[in-house]
Formats: sequence, structure tokens, C-alpha cells
Amino acid sequence: MSGTFVITGTDTDIGKSVFAAALTAALDGSYWKPVQAGLAEGTDSETVARLGGIDPARILPERFRLKIPASPHFSAAREGVTLDLEDFIVPQVDGPLIIEGAGGALVPVNPELLFADLFARWALPVIIVASTRLGTINHSLLTIEALRSRGVAIHGIAFIGSEVSDSEHIICEIGKVRRLGRLPMIDHLSKETLRTAFSAHFDIADFAA
Repeated sequence: MSGTFVITGTDTDIGKSVFAAALTAALDGSYWKPVQAGLAEGTDSETVARLGGIDPARILPERFRLKIPASPHFSAAREGVTLDLEDFIVPQVDGPLIIEGAGGALVPVNPELLFADLFARWALPVIIVASTRLGTINHSLLTIEALRSRGVAIHGIAFIGSEVSDSEHIICEIGKVRRLGRLPMIDHLSKETLRTAFSAHFDIADFAA
């Protein structure tokens, strides 16, 4: 699918949804979160819609909405829901589509299926979102290795946080991935400030189909 990207992270709570919101808005695309685990504090789809200013018609419904904020395999088991590979068919849309995974690439969908396995099945380019905080070199290189071992095409890596030029450089050099840019921490996060920051730190041409 032209213009379709999968967003995964090197960890949880590092800003995947914020980046997904910015990219979806920049590409004037649609957004899909296949599995939402945790509903009480709002969903990633709601975050993307709000921060990206995305038309609700372009926020596709999740395939599964689980109440417990945990790894999908755990939440599903506790809630009596079965998640199977065949349940995850990529929706067909007009224009770009941004798909966001849950947590990192090796988070289990079920005891026999990891998100990285889904990405390989979909055969879509993946963008890795990585924090710049301490530990990112190890986490990022492990994520790159896990995806490559499954034949997943890595479109590039997007960093989030304060500039740590050495870490960003060595990850891209050793991992042989393209550095797409770095989204700084935004004090007053809003649709307007996010769009401004994304435009200043990323080149939309790097996401061309």
C-alpha cells in the first residue's frame, strides 16, 4: 500500500502516538491502532485525533479494545478475548495510512505472535520511534535487529527528546538505518505546536511513497 507506514517503538510511553499524530497530519492520512489496551485514561486514537487535528472519519476503529492497560496478550487473556493473526487485516483506505503498534516490536499479541511477526506478515515499511534518554542505544539496536531478523523493511528511525547527537549517530551508523529526525519535548503540546515542531525537525520528502 503506497504511503502506508507502521509505527513501532523501542519502549512504551516514549511518544509513539505523538509522532503518529504529527505524521498522520503531515501526510493528510488516516490512522489505525489495531489493538488498544487500556481505556480508562483515553485511547491512542483519541490522542492522535486531538493532537493531529485529524478528521474523525480518518481515525479507523480499533480491531480490539481491551480495558486492562497491559500487554495485549495479557489483557486479552484476562478479558476472555482471543487475538489471532487472521484478525489483523490492514484496512484499505484512500491515501496514506499510519498504523501504530502497542509498545515495542516484541510485545506479544498472543503467546505465539509478536507485533514484529504481524509487521513481517503485512510487509509494510516500519518507522522506529526511539527516545533519546539513557539506554536508547541498546533498545534501538535490539529493535532493529529483531525487525531485520524477520525481514521487516525499516523505513527509518525518529527520535523523541532532547538532542543526544552521539547516541542518535551511533544507532544509525551501527544499525544502518536512516535518521528521519528528532521531535523535541514540547512544553505546551497542542495541534499547533506539534505541527510546528514536526515541520521544523522533519523533511516530509523523507516520507514520500
